[in-house]
This record gives sequence, structure tokens and C-alpha cells, in this order.
Amino acid sequence: MEFLFEFANNFLKLLDAMSIYVMVGLLIAGILKQLIPDDFVASHLGKDSTTSVIKATLFGIPLPVCSCSVIPLAQGLKKEGASKGAVQSFLISTPITGVDSILATFSFFGLVFTVFRVASSVVIAIVVGLLQNFIENKPKKEETITPSFTASAEFSITGFGVQAPIQKEEENSSCGCSSSASSCCGSEGKKSFSLVAALKYGYGTLFSDMAKSLLIGLILGAAFTTFLPQEYAKLLFDNEILTYFVILIVAMPLYTCATASLPIAAALMLQGMSAGAAFVFLTAGPATSAVTMSVIYKMLGRTSLFVYTITIAVMALIFGYGFDTFFGNLEILNISHEHESSSIIYSVASLLMLVLIVYHLLKDKFSQNSSGCCSSGTSSDSCCSTNSKEEASLCCSDQKKISTQSCCSK
Repeated sequence: MEFLFEFANNFLKLLDAMSIYVMVGLLIAGILKQLIPDDFVASHLGKDSTTSVIKATLFGIPLPVCSCSVIPLAQGLKKEGASKGAVQSFLISTPITGVDSILATFSFFGLVFTVFRVASSVVIAIVVGLLQNFIENKPKKEETITPSFTASAEFSITGFGVQAPIQKEEENSSCGCSSSASSCCGSEGKKSFSLVAALKYGYGTLFSDMAKSLLIGLILGAAFTTFLPQEYAKLLFDNEILTYFVILIVAMPLYTCATASLPIAAALMLQGMSAGAAFVFLTAGPATSAVTMSVIYKMLGRTSLFVYTITIAVMALIFGYGFDTFFGNLEILNISHEHESSSIIYSVASLLMLVLIVYHLLKDKFSQNSSGCCSSGTSSDSCCSTNSKEEASLCCSDQKKISTQSCCSK
């Protein structure tokens, strides 16, 4: 019973430390979503050049996207013609440099570590992208003749094969609708600012992507803090070099987003792990999860996966060791083992975040029962209420059963 009470206390302590920053970050992310055009990134990428890689890295900074939802965006950029290096740079930098991730990192680790994490992630993203473009420079000419995505897309959505350039633009429109839906989707690029839409995106779409991972991260963080014996942890963490490699091996296959991994890293630091090892975990975990590596392999190929994984692993170790070398004596952790009463603002933010987590987990569970409604000819409201572009595209393509206006209203 004592362990359960301590576990709950540690869970709430981690939740209090990050909740207010995550909630504010999601609000800012929703506002940015309203201010930044949907085709902002895709319109600036394309060539295998240094500029495209740098742009992909820097353009990922203001985008309100977490590690879970960046994958379909990267796939969309690839279809738009972005280079492999630019896609990989975008995959690395966007989740870590998102406003919600930055504020959550600051909540646990302070200003120095946050700046170091963002700056080093930008450097890693640029290096990976440039290296990828350098390796793929010659064979790329032989690979550009196989447009595996356009053939089926042309006939399934419009049926006009002669209008391929127009189809490409339509297929990647923000609501995923066909040419017949231009009346309701054409205004997406000229959207006016809406606070309601910003709140829906921040606390709806974006939080839904991270809700499950965030809950798992908080539970694991509380479990490590409560049940991991400090004497065993000390045996490992006393050897910093060994810790780097152990953490790297453990972190790489984990499926955790840039924000949800923070309470785990904080809990390990409470047990004696160095800040450099925490950096290795926070870099390798979100960027090289099993899901991300699987998508890269299918989308970009084996060579790209090798370049992506090895470069991130090596540079994460280098930066982690560098942080411990130059900032090892700096007290960066903003939480401790001692119980501290939280203010009313932090308590309210924690309660709201818990409510949102439970809501999205239950909503996702119940929504699975109606996932096949498009094929059964049910109402468009239940079918097209999804925030997924891919599902909206499938929904809109079935013009015989679902009206264009109701489908694109989402």
C-alpha cells in the first residue's frame, strides 16, 4: 500500500511539473496552425540541395506537430517531390523543436538543457539530411522514373489521367478532396483566423496524437522513480560511457514522442542518471522508434534507413558526452524526491490534462467501432468526422454515397 501511495505521488509530481507548459504549448501550437499555410513547407522543398535540407529543418520549428503525427506529413512531403535528405531532416527536427516540446523540456530540465536540446537537434537534422543527399546524389537519377503513388491516385479520385499535375495538387490538399469538391476545399488556403479552430487543433487533433504515449510516459516515469532500486541504478549510472550505450539500445526501438519521453528521462535522472544520458534518450527515443524506422525503410529505402539510424545514434552519443563534459556540474532538474505542494494553477492544469488524456483514449476506443462506415454507406457525419487526411480522402472519393459538402466540412 505504501508503494502505491508513493507511485501515485510520483505520478502527480511528474504531471504537475509538465502540465501547465504542455497546455500552454498546445494553445500556441493551435494558434500557429491557424497562422501558417498548410502548404508552407511543401512549397519550399524539392531539390537535393543544402538549402532544401536547411529549410526542412528550420521550417519544422514553428510547425505544431508531435512525433506521432509528423510521419504522415513526411510521407506527404515525399509525394510532393521533397528530397530524401529534406524528409529526414524534417522528421528529426519538427517534433523536438515544436513549441509544446520546448516548453515541456523547460519544465523538467531548465533553460540550458532546453536550448542545448533544440540547437543540437537542428544540427543533427541538418547533418543527416546533407549526408543522405550526398549518398543518394548519383543513384537518384535512376529512381525518379517510378512514380508509385500517382497511378492509383489519379484513377481512384478523379479518373482523369491526363490531368496529373492538377491531380497532384488536389490530392494533397488539406482536406484531401477531389476536383469536384473544389468549392468547399478551395478556401482552405485562405482561411481566416479562428480561436475555436485553434483550440480544436491544439487540444483535439494534436493532443489526441500524444495522449496514449503521454500517459505511458508518466506511468513509466512514476514506476522508475518508485520501484527502481537506487543501489542497482547507481551501479549502472556511475559508468557514464556504459550508460550512454545502454540507454541508446533501450531508447531506439521505443515508440514514444518527444514530449511523452520527458517524464521518463526526468525519472531516470532522479535515480542518478546523467543529463548527457538523458539527452541520448530524448534524442534517440523519438527519432528512431520502431515505427519511424519502419516507415523510413518503406518510404526511402534501406540505405536511407541506415544513414538515418547510424548518424542519429553517433551524434546523440557525441552531444550527450559533450553536455556532461561542459555542463556536468550544472543542476538542471526542476523536480526532486521531496514532496512539494503545487499551486492551484498547476493543479488545475494537471486536472485538465488528465481529463483530456482520458477523453481522447476513450474517444479513440469507441471510434474504432465506426471505422468502416465509408464502405457501408452510412451517414457522412460519422464517417468523415476524422481529422486524418487519408481517411478524409477515401471518404471524399466515394462520391456516390457521400456528398462533397458534408465530407469537407471537417
